[in-house]
Amino acid sequence: MKDINQEEWRKLIANDEDAIILDVRTKEEVTEEGIIPGALHYDIYEPETFMNAVNGMDASKNYYVYCRAGGRSAQACQIMNQLGLPNTYNLLGGFMEWEGETTHI
Repeated sequence: MKDINQEEWRKLIANDEDAIILDVRTKEEVTEEGIIPGALHYDIYEPETFMNAVNGMDASKNYYVYCRAGGRSAQACQIMNQLGLPNTYNLLGGFMEWEGETTHI
């Protein structure tokens, strides 16, 4: 896992054909606050769903993970690393500090 700021996040994703963005916030947070366009949503507080999703992920991809402030996404990255997904990036400050584009689902 590597902690990265927004500037690093944007640069890395822009040049990464294997980038997958993961939002690990709750459904309520996503509904109320929005989501980064293109992100997949897997609530880390729904462990069975989250673990099933992680177990089906491609280890050759790069996973850019965020939550509301950065704590849950760091935890998600650690779990993903332990399950054989070595390329995880945690967005420092999370969605609360996100200054890029958002959308509502």
